[in-house]
Amino acid sequence: MQSVVRAASIGQLSRATAVAVPSNVAGVAAPVPAAAAPVLVQPAAIPLTSFSMGKLLTGREGQLRVSSGIGVGTQIRSYHAGNVEVPDFSYYRRSATKDPTSNNKATSESRQGFSYVMAGGLGVLGAYSAKSIVNQFVSSWSASQDVLALAKIEIKLADIPEGKNMTFKWRGKPLFIRHRGAEEIAQVRAVDPATLRDPQSDEERVKDAEWLVILGVCTHLGCVPIANAGEFGGYYCPCHGSHYDASGRIRKGPAPLNLEVPEHEFMEDGILVVG
Repeated sequence: MQSVVRAASIGQLSRATAVAVPSNVAGVAAPVPAAAAPVLVQPAAIPLTSFSMGKLLTGREGQLRVSSGIGVGTQIRSYHAGNVEVPDFSYYRRSATKDPTSNNKATSESRQGFSYVMAGGLGVLGAYSAKSIVNQFVSSWSASQDVLALAKIEIKLADIPEGKNMTFKWRGKPLFIRHRGAEEIAQVRAVDPATLRDPQSDEERVKDAEWLVILGVCTHLGCVPIANAGEFGGYYCPCHGSHYDASGRIRKGPAPLNLEVPEHEFMEDGILVVG
């Protein structure tokens, strides 16, 4: 509304006069004076604001409110302080703070103690929850129950005849137990370890000369060799042609290492404990 009034005032005060200017060829004629027009003086525009409009309303100052703006209708609302009800929050306040004239320093210790107890309780609860989550997360990495059940295996050696090889399952892998005879023992110990791809003597691989305990996993690509086969009478991997002797040492083929010897122990009652 102020913009409209200001534009109207400027339109009344502004005038334009056109004067023709000839070229240099002909003489310059005297300009024709424009007709004198009367000057109209407009009264000063009073800006219409909420404050100026509020002065035009009846009633005492402070009882009437005016809202105005672009696209907003003018509203007048009467405000009577005596009719407003203030809600009572005494039910939610502590008894020590209900008296408005009391000094808050007298109850500061009790209020601080309550805050410390709440903070400590939440801290203990958060620490216990974090511990439980971490324990569950770490326990998910541990071995399954079937693997833990086979962490150690006991084998009765009397059930394996001489010259035979028996296969057992240990930690999800095949376990070869070979009962060697005197001829096999002499044959594998006659080999010079320096001539082998993975130099290792037979004495280093066995705890008892009669018993060979190895994992039946080829060191080339993890295949399972065949017992009592191959050119050296030990183990043979048909997948890629790796030959092992009766001590589980690589003698021919692509396998780079000897067959692995797991941790094992011989008990006095003829029981072999692997693991």
